This record gives sequence, C-alpha cells and structure tokens, in this order.
Amino acid sequence: MAQESIGFIGVGFMGHGMAKNIVEKGYPLTVMGHRNRSPIDDLVTRGAKEVTNVKELAHASTIVFICVTGSKEVEAVLRGPDGLMAHMPKGGLIVDCSTSDPTSTMVLFKECEAHGLTLIDAPLGRTPKEAWEGSLDTMVGATDGVFERLKPVLATWAGRAVHIGGPGDGHKMKLINNFLSLGYAALYAEALVLAQKVGITPDRFDSVIRGGRMDCGFYQTFMKYTLERDRDAHKFTLANAFKDMRYLESMADDAGIANPLGNAVKNAYATAINGGHANEFVPMLADIIAEANGASLDKK
Repeated sequence: MAQESIGFIGVGFMGHGMAKNIVEKGYPLTVMGHRNRSPIDDLVTRGAKEVTNVKELAHASTIVFICVTGSKEVEAVLRGPDGLMAHMPKGGLIVDCSTSDPTSTMVLFKECEAHGLTLIDAPLGRTPKEAWEGSLDTMVGATDGVFERLKPVLATWAGRAVHIGGPGDGHKMKLINNFLSLGYAALYAEALVLAQKVGITPDRFDSVIRGGRMDCGFYQTFMKYTLERDRDAHKFTLANAFKDMRYLESMADDAGIANPLGNAVKNAYATAINGGHANEFVPMLADIIAEANGASLDKK
C-alpha cells in the first residue's frame, strides 16, 4: 500500500506537537495557514507543505486530522462547497481529535459515509507537553479495520491509543474522562481556598496530598500552577472546560440520567466564564474562587 499523505487542521497547543511528530517520523504532511504564524512556520521548516484553504488540503491528503475547539468548528471544516467532504478523495479518513459532541459526530459520520469517506473520533488525553514528546493518549471510535489502518499514524504522536469502540464512542469516553478531570479541578480549587481560609497554606495542603492515595498526574499539573505560578503547567482554557461540561450535560440528557455532580462542575466553570476569565487556564480556577472569597493563594 502506498504511504498515507497526512493533512492537519488546527495546529494550536496540542496540534502543533502532533503535527511535528507526524512530519518528523516520515509522513508527508500538509498544514493549513493560520493567523498564528509561529507553529505553521515551524512545521514548514521541518518539511511540511503549507496550503491556504481546506479544499487544497483535502486534495493533498488520504488522512486528515482535525484538532479544533469543538463540534461547531468541525462541522464548518467538513461541510459546504469548500469543505473536506466535497473535495477529499474517496476512501479517505477524517480524524476528529477535538472534544466534540457525540450527537454531532454521528451525524457527520453518516454524511461522510455518503461521500465515500470515514470519520473517526480520536480525542486526546494529557497535555501539550506530551503532544510535543509524542506520548499523548487517545481514545478511538472506529471499526476494527479502520483502526488498524490508522494505528501507524497514531503511533507517531500517541504513546497509548485505546480502541474504545465504534464510531462516536471515543467522543463519549472523552466527555466522561473530562468530567473526571474537570471535576477534580473544581474540587481542588474549592478545597485549596477552604484550606487557606482556615489557616492551611497550599504548601502544607500539598505536603499531605502529594505521594498519597489522592495524588495523580492531573493533581500535579494543577498544583504546579498553584505552587510555582507556572502559567503553562496545564494549558486548557476555562472556556473549553465549560464547553466540555455542556456537552456532557447534553449526553446525560440524551441517556436519560440525572447528572447533579456534572451540573455542579459545569456551574463552577460557568461562574468563572461569566466573571471574565474565559481565556485563563483550568488551574487558575482556584485563584478565581479565592478572590471571590476574599483570599489569595499566591505567596507573593
């Protein structure tokens, strides 16, 4: 079989590292120009080809990865007279690595089928650091045969690719995964502020949790900001967190289950967004809650 030609749309915090690994590990790569020139220029120096629109990228690719904000943006890239579905060669794979609404994913899957294309959902786990290192997690929704075709390309940027189930199941699992991680963040934020208000500093709080049963990788990146003020410790915006929790709420509604904890977590992010903090990162939620309660977690 001829080598796959890869297209990549969305070279932001996660996509830049993913695309870098694809081209460095020998796959022909086409990327679409963006207002933020830095990642595009970097990828071109590594051997990628730049195009100016989706139509050109579609014609150049047998597999296209999409790493954008959510379903609205994915739909815009796929549909329309200049979208991927109109111009990608039959037999092509479109891989949505965004955290998307599973209902939208399944509608798009059927639309792609009608165009002779296959949509795969492969949302991401971990952070931009692992994206750059080529050690991300991904949870893949696809048939067995499609997953086998895609695996070698996934291996360029993923340390762990779990075939979670059929089409749409990757996005379902991603929302559940983010419910856990974003729920942790809301708990950490409130617990840290409560501790501060009763006289227990973040350092002392951390000395108990770190290395114990409640420690985990997400806790460590969250606390890297809290303790060290490293703004890049976990580069995931509060706006994206709120979007993901709204998708989770919709999925719970469709499943007919009560989701009271999910709604509580969603409301923590809604409060932060409505306070003007949409573009701040998830670990900064603790500072927002602290300020609202007349406290500060910053040692300065």
